[in-house]
Amino acid sequence: MHAERSAGAPIAADRDAAPAPIALARRHAALGAIPRVAFTDLPTPVAALPLAGAPEGALFVKRDDLTSRVYGGNKPRKLEFVLAAARARRARRLVTTGGIGTHHGLATAIFGRRLDMATTIVVVPQPVTPHVREQVRLLRAFGAELLPARGLPAAAAQVIRAFAVATLRGERPFWVPTGGSSALGDIGYVSAAFELAEQIEAGDLPEPAEIYVPLGSGGTLSGLVLGARLAGLRARIVGVLVTDILPPSAARLARLANATLAVLRRRDPSLPAAPITAAEFTIERSQLGAGYGAPTPAAERATALARDAGLTLETTYTAKSLAAVIERLRRGAASGPILFWNTYSSAHPLAAAPAAAPAPLPHAIERWLAEGAT
Repeated sequence: MHAERSAGAPIAADRDAAPAPIALARRHAALGAIPRVAFTDLPTPVAALPLAGAPEGALFVKRDDLTSRVYGGNKPRKLEFVLAAARARRARRLVTTGGIGTHHGLATAIFGRRLDMATTIVVVPQPVTPHVREQVRLLRAFGAELLPARGLPAAAAQVIRAFAVATLRGERPFWVPTGGSSALGDIGYVSAAFELAEQIEAGDLPEPAEIYVPLGSGGTLSGLVLGARLAGLRARIVGVLVTDILPPSAARLARLANATLAVLRRRDPSLPAAPITAAEFTIERSQLGAGYGAPTPAAERATALARDAGLTLETTYTAKSLAAVIERLRRGAASGPILFWNTYSSAHPLAAAPAAAPAPLPHAIERWLAEGAT
């Protein structure tokens, strides 16, 4: 029998000993009391990125593709905090949303299973690529219930239905915000900024002038902007917009960052109270192309260049972000080293999938896949 943990302590996902403190808690010990489930292997490495055509020493990568051996990328950092809250409420059903190839939904299903929680994902159409088909296969393999919705009003109705059904089953449903982006989930990327500051101080890389991340639901960017300010980093952090489905504005990102700051200050009032402003967010819109999930020639080129340098990207998020970096370097507009933050998992989770046969897909999703839905 395992010893009981104090309320608020980090919860190891394997239910063994609590993990080492995250970087944020190493600087602000009181924040170590925020409940957390240990899904990540931190710190993730930083390295020079020898991209063909890039000047030597101009480009570095933060390897958040390695956040977890099961399923990496940016989602585990957020879900550590979000699913700790779900566990505290004794939830047995997680409900979230995404495209049919959702990385966030897959991460929620994978890590939810480790906590004995089932996952329902309300999914909307997106362009069907081989990567999207593989994501659907993985979602089914991990037992995610997929509810189709064509458009935002239909998605809202499906979410309400999912909550009603789960409540009638006694499953205590818990809402996981799209992308894991919330005042609580974004703490993961506040801490990631502190982690980067430690690596800069240790001489693992020079302090970057600019940091590039994909901008979808916005939690990674808002957390990093807040974390950079608290950790004393001076980099300009650029969010490369990859979605035309409720794309976040700078004002909305600032509100999200300030909600996270409020959560942190309740635990540690010594943190500065000055609010984050919309002016602190830089949004790069040039790489969106035809919309969410639609590949672009620039993203395809970035994927190929990254592959040659030893990185695996995908064309919905990370390749569009790297394409913006490549364009910045091509124009000679960079004012110093650039850090590309790789948020796509390099771990393939299929080996960890349960042995049970997956449930059949809803007919609407089968039709989307057959038609190459947009």
